[in-house]
Amino acid sequence: MNWINNYVRPRINSIFSRRETPENLWTKCDECGTMLFHREVSDNLNVCTNCGHHMHISPRERFVALFDGGVFSEIKVPAPTPDPLHFRDQKKYPDRLRAAQKDTGESEAMLVASGEIGRTPVVACAQDFSFMAGSMGMYVGNAIIAAAEEAVKLKRPLILFSAAGGARMQEGILSLMQMPRTTVAVQMLKEADLPYIVVLTHPTTGGVTASYAMLGDVHISEPNALICFAGPRVIEQTIREKLPEGFQRAEYLLEHGMLDRVTPRPQMRDELITITRMLMGLPPAVKGDLPAPAELPHGLSDAEDETPKP
Repeated sequence: MNWINNYVRPRINSIFSRRETPENLWTKCDECGTMLFHREVSDNLNVCTNCGHHMHISPRERFVALFDGGVFSEIKVPAPTPDPLHFRDQKKYPDRLRAAQKDTGESEAMLVASGEIGRTPVVACAQDFSFMAGSMGMYVGNAIIAAAEEAVKLKRPLILFSAAGGARMQEGILSLMQMPRTTVAVQMLKEADLPYIVVLTHPTTGGVTASYAMLGDVHISEPNALICFAGPRVIEQTIREKLPEGFQRAEYLLEHGMLDRVTPRPQMRDELITITRMLMGLPPAVKGDLPAPAELPHGLSDAEDETPKP
């Protein structure tokens, strides 16, 4: 009896029992509803392979795909005064910050890094919409200033990826003061004759759009990104009229002259390499990475090498 209970029955149950599938293996596209295998989505930079919808991507994931070999160096950003207004709504501001840090694994809403793209040295910074809606607070202002100062110091172009719901209300007027601060940072780049390229991602709104996000030498956007100051719902309620189809979306703004290009995320790296090298007066990048030439024996030159060439 023990043999049946201890061996046969568990063996039968293991054969016929239903195997649980991990929940994180599949992702549902918010636009078309297609179920996508997580590795397929990751390889396509979080872009739906069925409809081309651009899903959220973190700054760290974006930089791994952007920089050569996924290698970059983070630039230290001065930490601002924590909770300067002792703000509290449903939660205390420090509690909201800790929750966002736990959810994203990042210390704040912007990541600043330096590295090479297509062998072109650049400085880049990117906002994380998952961190309190990418809201612009004092840290974000410090991050952009740090990125501009590093770009001027190293004589490199600055590439900024914007994604924000606007200014951070928990910092009140101090968050609004980041608009002129970041404008001064952009002016530093212009005085140093260094390119400033902005990639607007979904969504870029509020005080971010009213300051550093629209001050670039070149403005590129990901497809169907919402780019505005006040959202379409607020405008409709104010003017009490129906807005045009696709109003404030990237393609609409491109048609009306507010953007230079709308580029899908998988093509963004090549686009940025071409633009940065053009603005820096460098020759076009070579496709692929050629291996280093083999060292010839006995110090012979190519002309003296008698080895038969294929």
